[in-house]
Amino acid sequence: MMSLLWKRRHLLLAALLVACGVVHAAQPNYLPPWNPPPTRGVSFAVPPFDAIADLHGDIVDPQLTVFFAGNQFMVVHDLVEAFKQHHPQYQRVFVETLPPGILAKQIETGSLVMGNLRIALKPDIFTNGKGSITELQKQHDWFADTVDYARNPLAILVAKGNPKHVESLKDLGRADVRVSMPNPQWEGIAKQIEAGYRKAGGDALDRTIMDNKVKDGSTYLTRIHHRESPLRVLQGESDAVPVWSTEAYFQQQVLHRPVETITIPAEQNVTATYTAARMKDAPHEQASKDFLTFMASAEAQAIYRKYGFQSSQP
Repeated sequence: MMSLLWKRRHLLLAALLVACGVVHAAQPNYLPPWNPPPTRGVSFAVPPFDAIADLHGDIVDPQLTVFFAGNQFMVVHDLVEAFKQHHPQYQRVFVETLPPGILAKQIETGSLVMGNLRIALKPDIFTNGKGSITELQKQHDWFADTVDYARNPLAILVAKGNPKHVESLKDLGRADVRVSMPNPQWEGIAKQIEAGYRKAGGDALDRTIMDNKVKDGSTYLTRIHHRESPLRVLQGESDAVPVWSTEAYFQQQVLHRPVETITIPAEQNVTATYTAARMKDAPHEQASKDFLTFMASAEAQAIYRKYGFQSSQP
């Protein structure tokens, strides 16, 4: 009798596990990394535990190290492969696509710690918004020379069907709209978005979203905006997120995720100009010069346009 009861319980448990497995398998996996992985070596990634999204390429003895402002992560694979074809002498390239505030602190302190990993590589190239590069140069005199290479306006990313009927930046102040915002401590985009709030609804709208709604939990401040915010929309945790337009373009047009893009009118928008800067103490001086030249090339510009970026010239 006990054996029969045990068997029934075992079969019931097995049926529940199978059912849960079917349900789990049916759920879309939106977790990053979203870039193609390197083709050589044993492939092992278990999101969210062991999957590194914003470190790319060869970390051992790189011949070129580039720190990109994180929202350009989608371009890295194509850009680096094209650079290698033009300059086959550089095959070990390491790229970071973290928030620019974190990258700047990494340069200042000399290392970055991610979990159990410590990275003490110096960059040859640092990219960021033009204004931030100018400010960093005034503060630290880090850069030997610079080149502008792309432009990017803001947009609002929402779930497919726009269930909260978000039509403008003013709607992000509504109590029923959950917003995901970059933390101003880490990412310059926060200041750009707040400028848009003030244009759309004055200081009151900015205070509502960045103070009142932060306190009540309906505005979530991210640490890695280009990863967290799209994921929060895809997982139903946020209703609307202001992002650079290429981040929305990538999710909607490249990955074909169930999202939509709300355009922000020009009078309430800002357009960032991206600048690549060659470090004065670049460990690989010639490689840094070659990469900076490549960033201004027609081929690099075409790769950026493929992912929705605008030309570096207005």
